[in-house]
Amino acid sequence: MGEFLTQYTSFLLPALVIGYIADLIIGDPHGVWHPVCLIGRMITLFERWMRRVFCCPMREFAAGFCMAVLVLVCSAALPLVILWIGYRIHWGLGLALQSYMSYTILATKSLRVESMKVYTALRTEGIEVARRAVSMIVGRDTAELDEAGVTRAAVETVAENSSDGVIAAQIFLTVGVPVLGDFDKAVKPKDSMVGYKNERYRHFGTAAARLDDAVNFLPSRIAALLMIAAAGFLSICERFRTASFKTGENGGARDACRIWRRDRRCHASPNSAQTEAVMAGALGIQLGGAAAYFGVLHEKPTIGDVRRPVEAEDIVRANRVMTATSVIGAVVFCGLRLVCEVWLRRMGS
Repeated sequence: MGEFLTQYTSFLLPALVIGYIADLIIGDPHGVWHPVCLIGRMITLFERWMRRVFCCPMREFAAGFCMAVLVLVCSAALPLVILWIGYRIHWGLGLALQSYMSYTILATKSLRVESMKVYTALRTEGIEVARRAVSMIVGRDTAELDEAGVTRAAVETVAENSSDGVIAAQIFLTVGVPVLGDFDKAVKPKDSMVGYKNERYRHFGTAAARLDDAVNFLPSRIAALLMIAAAGFLSICERFRTASFKTGENGGARDACRIWRRDRRCHASPNSAQTEAVMAGALGIQLGGAAAYFGVLHEKPTIGDVRRPVEAEDIVRANRVMTATSVIGAVVFCGLRLVCEVWLRRMGS
């Protein structure tokens, strides 16, 4: 086990770099080759088992808690076993497996591709196709959304997942590729699958929702700061190339920081509004507001100021901010990891 841990940590940074580049070029794999698909099936299976064991409705919280623990343990233990076997066979196989796991945990390109499908639909295929496209990446009801509502939903998803699917993944991968990365990946599907406040999951999904809040508390705030830096960088570099950050029209780094400080708590989740507030300020638009889930309208506070109407091009702008945030995050975290490794080697010698 000692030799395995040495190899595991020695190849952590190369695996992260390889995985990040592969994600930017290829994007997420589909089907059973993606860990989220496996985790989703695991959640469905464990939910069925736990509901049978804790058949009394009053015990739904306990059932949900046990399901959450089982999924997390399996999601962290399985990649560890696979890597141990890989490194036992050959260090090259271990590195390949470690790199592949890092690649599947990151989601920069897939987030951009899926949200840009909404933009393409709005531009060329009409509102009905756009509603179907956005329904694939959001949990809210989309059947009644107008063009502004579809755009707002897509931008909010890009903003929120800049934390959940990009920066949080980078943080956990930097600390412990890929065990903590898969641990973090297991938290997200549980919250999105059983974390709703409807009749079925009001009590069963409480543990999953609270766990997601706890795990992503710090990453969401780091993501917000990196996104502010990204907004500043992009506003300097050609002002987003389309003059979308003209003074007095849209926002920028200054407004991104101002709206973040003011509206970062304007959400039922302690984390979601962190990056949504930055995005609203950076683009100079207003996000949030009422949204329907499972046929029930939920009144939510707005985020940002109405400096101009929301338009389809905001999806493109949001993806530029997200991508810049991802690149800055990768540079920062890989740099920190490299500094730590150099320092530890000097201490060891």
